[in-house]
Amino acid sequence: MLFGKIHISTLLTHETYAYLSEFRRDIKRLFAAPGWQPPSTTSVLKASRTRPFRRFSVGAFPVIGSTTGVMHILPQALALLFVVTWGVRAALLTSVSQLSPCGYDFIIIGGGTAGSVLANRLSENPKIKMCNSSEDIQDVEIPFLATSLPSTSVDWNFTTTDQTGLNNRSIKLARGFVLGGSSSINFMTWNRCSNDYWDSLATASNDSMWTWRAVEYYYLRTSTLVPPSDGHNTTGQVVPEVHGHDGPVQVSLPGHETELDQRVVDSAFILGGRFTYNEDFNAGKSVGLGYVQNAIGNGTRSSAATGYLLPIVDRCNVDVIISTRVTKILGSLSASEIDTVEIAQSANGTRTKIKAKKEVLLSAGVMGTPQLLSLSGIGPKGVLSDLGIDVIVDAPAVGVNLVDHPLVANYFTVNSNNTWDPILRNSTLFADVLENWETERQGLFVDTPGNTQGYFKLPTYPGGVDPSTGPLSANTEVIFANGFAPFGPMSFPDSGSYMSVLAAVVSPTSRGTVVINSTDPFAAPVIDLGILSTEFDVVAMIQVIKDVQTILATSPWEGYVTGIYGDLANATTDDELTEFIRNNAVTVNHAVGTAKIGEVVDSHLNVIGVSGLRVIDASILHTIPECHPQAIVYTVAERMAALIKHQYGI
Repeated sequence: MLFGKIHISTLLTHETYAYLSEFRRDIKRLFAAPGWQPPSTTSVLKASRTRPFRRFSVGAFPVIGSTTGVMHILPQALALLFVVTWGVRAALLTSVSQLSPCGYDFIIIGGGTAGSVLANRLSENPKIKMCNSSEDIQDVEIPFLATSLPSTSVDWNFTTTDQTGLNNRSIKLARGFVLGGSSSINFMTWNRCSNDYWDSLATASNDSMWTWRAVEYYYLRTSTLVPPSDGHNTTGQVVPEVHGHDGPVQVSLPGHETELDQRVVDSAFILGGRFTYNEDFNAGKSVGLGYVQNAIGNGTRSSAATGYLLPIVDRCNVDVIISTRVTKILGSLSASEIDTVEIAQSANGTRTKIKAKKEVLLSAGVMGTPQLLSLSGIGPKGVLSDLGIDVIVDAPAVGVNLVDHPLVANYFTVNSNNTWDPILRNSTLFADVLENWETERQGLFVDTPGNTQGYFKLPTYPGGVDPSTGPLSANTEVIFANGFAPFGPMSFPDSGSYMSVLAAVVSPTSRGTVVINSTDPFAAPVIDLGILSTEFDVVAMIQVIKDVQTILATSPWEGYVTGIYGDLANATTDDELTEFIRNNAVTVNHAVGTAKIGEVVDSHLNVIGVSGLRVIDASILHTIPECHPQAIVYTVAERMAALIKHQYGI
């Protein structure tokens, strides 16, 4: 048994440290900033770029989602080093010289969704002594304004290469550069996916520890089902028995009803079949129409930062070193026996090596993990050799198998005065809604833009093959939004009332790559998403657009939907729909797969070909989930934390 203290150290940027003080202030003072008025432009959804919103919606604190975070644990004084580019602190370190001279046992690279879970669970032994936290942290995020977070300082701001499938457009890929990673900037949708998906992960890894039956316990540990902010009766909208009741992340149904919600449900009962009503998408079957569940508690985002990391800073085991990035992972005695992490505080700064007595746990994200593996000599031999990097393991699967859900927004004009459109055009209305959220946690801002969603199987398949993971898994998804949701190249209109139906392919067969073209760890990797490069993906997107129109042709929408808005109105043939898709598609920012289980890592997520190194994040997934993946990442991290604790007797 190990005794002593667990010690966590987290890396921050200087700007984040300034944010920490701001977040300690009362929320009312944030909104009462002198001279501030709610934005009155049509880009109000990007209000976080104004100073008050930037402070407010950062919520958790920008942290490494790629080649940055870290964590360790000592033998006699079990120490856990948690190194992130942005983060939160109990004891702030400004220099690598302040790191513990005793070294560390486990190094966790990454302060995102998975890294946060690992940090919490590996440091929870009550017999282990901790150091005091001297900073109080508040996470204050408005769910509805999640659309404002991409392309800001809390986003890594990755950009793809020009995509053939998008008529040579490049697109942004949002990844959370914030404590909690993408769980702090995503749209909070909470799906654990079908039983089929988990069973397929077990098949891909050749290990039954990943079947749904085996991971259900760990999924339930992640979250707690809580009432929606408006306290409405949720009977028939959710199955409480399939949810966790004492986990760190709060999950709830929408707390602000819209005119769309009952129409969607009524359409499900009218159509049935592929469009049947699904009472709970977390009950094992991801098919049908129903209510969205989100990682929201009391009208506020619930993230890995708020759920898993804030309790850690109350323990006496967190050090924070600011402005530091992991540049390389290596072995001190043998190149294949990983025990060392190299860090730097600037691109041209001194490299400092810190040791892990037991393991390095890499949770740097779908883009950062393959980048850091490659920089460390674990990757495709040709790529590494061309850059002069010594090849430790020729791992051709590193950085390949990149896949995301393609999305196209469908816009419709509606006969209504109750969409959010006028609120986003009028600063006075916006301020009123904001005040309602601030004082009561009620109103539009307590929810994400969509309250209802649907997952569908295709009626027929190109070549007769269903690429999903089974009959319980969907091929496409839709989300119904009560206003104009600006996804893609279309601009927010100056007038009118709208409904958006966001349509996505959730079992895509297109694949891409994340490849380094530089030995500079501060440079972004080259991301070729390969989006919409297969026949299936285009056919599936055409079908889901037609499915949307089938739903809207039912009687609940009569007199409400008045027309199709934008280029979709002129796309009536499959060829025209294909062109519309290629000109307007983006992604749902659900990328996975760049360190695939069974090829880059084994079933216990050890990197194949070396010892002392595991990958624990969304990059290990063999194929993309048909659902929104955050609940899967939480569950994978919970499962691995338990395995590691058992292995080392923690």
